[in-house]
Formats: sequence, structure tokens, C-alpha cells
Amino acid sequence: MDQIQQLTSGLDTIWVVLTAAMILLMEGGFALLEAGFVRQKNAVSIIMKVFVDISFGALIFYFFGFALMYGKDIGGILGTTGFFMGGDLSHIALTISHDTYWLFQCAFVIAVISIVSGAVAERINFRAYILYTIAMTGLIYPIAGHWVWGVGGWLGKLGMVDFAGSAVIHGLGGFSALAAAIIIGPRIGKFSADGKANIVPPSNLPLASVGAFILWFGWFGFNSGSTLSATNTSIGHIAVTTMLSAAAGCAACILFTMMRYRKADPPMVINGALAGLVGITAGCAFVSDAAAICIGAICGIAMVYATEMLEARQIDDPVGAFPVHGISGSIGTLAVGLCAKPDAIREGTAGLFYGGGFHLLGVQALGLVTVCAWGFFITWVFLKLIKLIVPLRVSRDEELIGLDVGSHGVPAYSQEEGFLDLQHLKNNQ
Repeated sequence: MDQIQQLTSGLDTIWVVLTAAMILLMEGGFALLEAGFVRQKNAVSIIMKVFVDISFGALIFYFFGFALMYGKDIGGILGTTGFFMGGDLSHIALTISHDTYWLFQCAFVIAVISIVSGAVAERINFRAYILYTIAMTGLIYPIAGHWVWGVGGWLGKLGMVDFAGSAVIHGLGGFSALAAAIIIGPRIGKFSADGKANIVPPSNLPLASVGAFILWFGWFGFNSGSTLSATNTSIGHIAVTTMLSAAAGCAACILFTMMRYRKADPPMVINGALAGLVGITAGCAFVSDAAAICIGAICGIAMVYATEMLEARQIDDPVGAFPVHGISGSIGTLAVGLCAKPDAIREGTAGLFYGGGFHLLGVQALGLVTVCAWGFFITWVFLKLIKLIVPLRVSRDEELIGLDVGSHGVPAYSQEEGFLDLQHLKNNQ
């Protein structure tokens, strides 16, 4: 029996490490996606923020984020043990080591901050972004995560279900991104004096597309890896629902934008696939294939409407972080309460459409509102505090020249004229 347990533990460890690596590879997807969506003069700034996400995010989550999220519970609110991965973590009963579990969860926390990065692209001060990254990875996300996933978390006790993070990662990240975009304000020239949104063309849609494909690939690690077990028989079903929802979100966007704009809109189509992936993340293990298709299609169409809604309200979200993650994450979280198959979550539970009543849906709605409100308002508070230390936004000159040269002193491409513009500006000061 000991040999069987040892073999199982070894297989689970390999599985979790490999899927964690797949999720970390998604940072390459975020980098390419966002660099392709923004203007050429801001591509390097995107890459630099991704390096901040990975480096500062991993260190801060190791120092105290993991402890607040998964340490021994106090009042259902936060953890109190496991700082620097030391102390008592015996309550975490897994077949893998705590180090392995930390690595997997570290990949998640890095993804959360990367969501916010896109919403403030092309105008956030780099130092302010570092400070916000510390706040998100060390406090904002770990506390919300403890409520749902931590042993003793109050939302988890109520029965909230979020298999791989439609609410905890994407809802939280999306609404945090919305708050950040509102506070920092739109890019110069995004909106005209009469409030009309001006088109800011993406610099490289093929690059953004490759980023989306990498994210799509990594999502199989995101969802299937959340089993934390290489021998879990639901892995195949999770992968299928993930694929179907993404395909449905993408297809729905192609057809919907063809009807609405008379042409298939490439940025919308890219985000449509991502919206489908976000939407299925909460229920990928619990819903049927048909439900996954419906969830993806609904998320894809809702994302288009949400993008238009932001522009109508003069909120500038360059990569669509809130429509993709905030809206689709909300839909996916509620979909569990509607579409969860009988006994798929635990014995005696089912979604509303399967005769389970309103209980699960009500818990999902409560958890969703709580997590998203936490992300929005605590981000608002932290950004206001950060503003007292460093400027949130770059200067007008830096923004016009581009953050690559203005903030980092180097253009993305050697022929870029922004570098010469900077030299001219310095000579005239």
C-alpha cells in the first residue's frame, strides 16, 4: 500500500508541476497579446510589466501571500500560518508536497495581476505598477482566495464552487482592472471632446493572435491541473469542456460581429475565445458539453456588449480586460449554479436547471458579488494610497513619446522614431 501511495504521489507531483509550467507559459501569452493590442511605442512597457508580475508576484506570494490564502484559518477571513512557507500547514491535506502546491498556486496569482496590467496599459507609472503588484499578490488576491479555497474560508463553508477561478481569479482581476482603468483615466486622444471613442489601432494583430493561442494552450493546465491529481478521471472531461467553451466563444464572436459590424472584428474574435475560456473555468468539471458550448457563446457575445458599454462611458480598457475577465468570469460563476450536473460537485447538489433549486445559485451569486466588490474597492483604495507615494500616471510627454522610450529608455524596434523624439525633448529642456 505504501508503494501505491508513493507512486500516486509521484504521478500527482509530476502532473501538478507540468500544469503549473503550462500556466506560467501563459505569461508569454499575456505579453504577446497585450503587446499586439497596444501601440508599437508601448510594447516594451508591456513586457516589463509581465516581468514584474512574475518576479515580484512569486516573491511576495512566497513571503506572505500563500500564508494569508492557505494558512490556518482565523474567522473564515484569512490564514495565519505558512509565512515564508514555514510553520504549520498540516491542515492542507494533499498527495503532493506543500512546495508543489505553492508552485501551482503561484502560477495563479501571477495570472491575476496580469489581468490588471492590460487595463492600464500605455499610461501607468512603472513604479506605481510595482507597488500595486505587491498589494495584489500579497493581500488582495490571497484574502479573496482564502474565502473560497482556503481551509475554513467563509464562502467555501457556505458551499461556493469555483473549480479553477472564474470568480477568484478572473472576476476579481476583471473588477480590479475596471477600478484601475477608471482611476487612471483614458489614454490621451482616446475620446474626443464630445465623448466619442476614437479608434486606437493595435500595433500587431498576428502577435496578439499568437498570444491568444498560447493562453488557450495554457488554459488546459489552468483547468485540468486544478484536479491536483494525475489519476483523476475527470481530466478528459475538463479538457473537452474547456475546448468547447473557447471554440463557442470564438465562433459566436465571429458570427455576431459579422451581423453587427458587417465584418468579423479580429480583436473581438481574439477576445471572444478568451471570454469562453474564462467563462468555463468555474464549472469545467461540473457541467455538460452542451452547457459548456452555451456558456462560451454567451460569454463571447456579452464581451462585445461590455466592450461597447465601457466606451460609451468613456472608460479606456486597451485590451478588454474587464469585458473578458470581469464579465465572463461573472457569467461562468453563476453558470455553475444553473448548469451543474447532479452530484458532480458533491452528493445531493445540482444546478437550478437540474432540479437543484436556488440554493447553489444563491451562494454563487453571493460569492461573486463579494469577491468582485472586494477587488474593485480595495484596488481603488490601494491606488489612492499609492498615488500619495508616486504618481499613478506617466507625464504627458512620456505618454505621447511612448512608455518604451519615456519610461524604459529603449524602443521595441531600433527604427522607432520615439527615441529620436526623446533626445530632441531632452535637448530642449
